[in-house]
Parts: sequence; C-alpha cells; structure tokens
Amino acid sequence: MYNSKISGLGYYVPSHVVSNDDLSKVMDTNDAWIQERTGIKERRHVVNGDGDTTTSMGVKAAEIAIERSGLQKDEIDFVVFATLSPDYYFPGPGVLVQRDLGLRTVGALDVRNQCSGFVYALSVADQYIKTGMYKNILVIGSELHSKGLDMTTRGRGVSVIFGDGAGAAVLCREEDTSKGILSTHLHSEGEHAEQLALTAPGMGKRWVTDILEEEDSENPSYYPYMNGQFVFKHAVARFSEVITEGLEANNLTKEDIDLLVPHQANLRISQFIQHKFKLSDDKVYNNIMKYGNTTAASIPIALTEAWELGKVKEGDTVVLAAFGSGFTWASAIIKW
Repeated sequence: MYNSKISGLGYYVPSHVVSNDDLSKVMDTNDAWIQERTGIKERRHVVNGDGDTTTSMGVKAAEIAIERSGLQKDEIDFVVFATLSPDYYFPGPGVLVQRDLGLRTVGALDVRNQCSGFVYALSVADQYIKTGMYKNILVIGSELHSKGLDMTTRGRGVSVIFGDGAGAAVLCREEDTSKGILSTHLHSEGEHAEQLALTAPGMGKRWVTDILEEEDSENPSYYPYMNGQFVFKHAVARFSEVITEGLEANNLTKEDIDLLVPHQANLRISQFIQHKFKLSDDKVYNNIMKYGNTTAASIPIALTEAWELGKVKEGDTVVLAAFGSGFTWASAIIKW
C-alpha cells in the first residue's frame, strides 16, 4: 500500500481582468455591493478569439505542474479532469488533454462534481496510486464560466461571483505512508440538487431539440440558478463537518492545521470557517478577491499560489475543503 504525494503544481488564468466596476456597466450592481456579499474585487474572463478553452487552460496549468514535478510527459500514467464547463457535451476534456499534451494512450477520466470536483478528482487519483495501479497521475480542475453567465441585472446574483481559470497537480507514488495524502472524505446530498443547478440542455427536462423549437433566449433555464442564502447556510455547516471528519480520521486537531485552503466560493464562508476553527490569518489562504469563484479550479489555483508564496512547506499539514452544487462536499488531509 502506498500514499500519493503532490510533486508538482501549476495554474493558469486568462489575462483579461474584469473588475466590479466593469460589471456595473452591464448590470445594476456596484463594487461595494459585490464586495460586501462575496469579498470579490475582480475576476478573469476569457476573450473571444484568444484561444482559451476549458481544455487549453487545463493544458497550460498541467504543463507547469508536470515541469515542476520533474517528470517527463511520457511518465504520466493517467489523467483525471474535473470541470462543470467542458468544451463539448461529449467527449469530456480528459481525452482532449491527453491529445493536446501529447501523452501516451493513457486513460482519462472526467469528474463532474462542480465546486468539490478537484478534491473528488484528487481522491480518485489517490486511490489508484494507493492500490499500486498507477504511479504518476495528472489531476486538473478547469472552468470557463464567463461564456455561460447571464450578464444582465437578472443574473447578477450568480454572474458577479464566477471567473475563469485552471489549476493542476501531479500526484506521484510515495512509499513513506506518513507523507502525502493521508485521507480524503467525500459526501453528497442530492435532495438539494436544484438549489444550485444549470438544467438546460439536459436529457431530463430540456434538450437541444426543445431549445431550438422554442428559441427563447429569455428562458432562465439556460443560465445557472443559485439559491444563495440556502447554499450559504448549508456550506458553512458542511465545511465544518468535513474538515473535522478529516482531522479526526488522522488523530489531528485544529491546532495541527498549518494551512487551510478552502474552495473559493465566498470570502464570507471562508471567514466563518476560519473563525469557527480559530485559525490565524496566516493559516488560511484565500484568493477569491482576485479570481472570483472558479469552481473546480479554485482549490488548485489557490494551493499553487500558496505554494509559490512559500506558505506550504515540507512537513506541513495542509487541509483542502470544498462544498458546492450537488450538493457535494469533500476534504483532503495532506502531510507535505
């Protein structure tokens, strides 16, 4: 039995910065309103014609992660790609990454767990490595939200929150089981699935033929829906539960946390969790102020930035935690 360790990290965000003031020009909102409710000051959006896609951003992040891992591309054994915004309805972006990176004909798996997607993907990769099936796995979280948002006053409750970007990690076999990913913890509660969802197109209610027949661009099912207060209430509870679950599984306490990297859903949620666990500012890393909520990409982007800034050091206990659509939530406890 092995552990898996993160041997390389990388991220990519589009160069185009969209400030809160920029959004106020296309919808009834303002900088103070957005910052008060979310903590977000700006986010990145792709620009039509610049070539950025969910896959291409994932590839750029992956190239950095692979280089930092010290591996060659032909040493990657498997790809796990987490996203809610794939380039195509099918196939998923995992195989496109395999193609565009020029990898061997390795397996590629797509994970559709939205904001919890990267931790779910990390857990899947960890199990493959633990059992000895694979040695080196590329894990990617990438999202292109901006092309699917309702950029009008009607959609402001959702659209001001989300940004585009990608993050990646290379997991490698670790024989010292006191290091690496110590445990992952995954949960779901589909009872509340429609509280944060995008329902069209979908085989269940409104497929492409229905959309073409109606040609109704004002139909709200085209755009994401979020019951914000309901999601917030559940998020703060589930974040706390899954972090505690991970600590207890490893006989750790909140005092053992060297760095918490929460999914960047809302700065107010992160601050609530920080206060509950009595963590100092240097033990929680947030970057939602710069990038908004990048869903499956948010944790790997934040983790990479924290590592680049020297906030993740050998021997540190790092906790990753996420909550989002599904509802799904997850945590990972890592000994760096």
